[in-house]
Amino acid sequence: MGKAIVVYSTRTGETKQIAELIAEGIRMQGAEANVINVTAVKKEADLQRYDAYVFGSATYHGEMMSLMKTMLFMAEKAGLEGKIGGAFGAFGWSGEAPDRIFDTMKNVFKMNMVSGPLRLKSATLGGGVQMAQDYGKQVAKKLS
Repeated sequence: MGKAIVVYSTRTGETKQIAELIAEGIRMQGAEANVINVTAVKKEADLQRYDAYVFGSATYHGEMMSLMKTMLFMAEKAGLEGKIGGAFGAFGWSGEAPDRIFDTMKNVFKMNMVSGPLRLKSATLGGGVQMAQDYGKQVAKKLS
């Protein structure tokens, strides 16, 4: 099994909770998963020792958080082509961030993406815990 990194950018903590649950799902399938705040990614090398990447951001005023956007520009130079990827995010109203992250990973980075982005209002509403864990399991299955 491989090693995954789940990078999140959060405003109120919801996206961090979702990140932790995705990592749980990855671990349930026997893979390793590290969860880190986007602020801990300082250079391309911080992203280069993983087999799978799951990036997530809250949607704020119809956009992903600015730190996630900055990290994606850096990740473009990290050589992620062909690596396994997924995208997620929490939102209050509109929820565009996960879709934009997913599209960037798929079309710009040319990553091997899971079925689609995970969009949740909250990890604790409407089966969110199970959906986030299942998303992590999808990522881990691509690793095996």
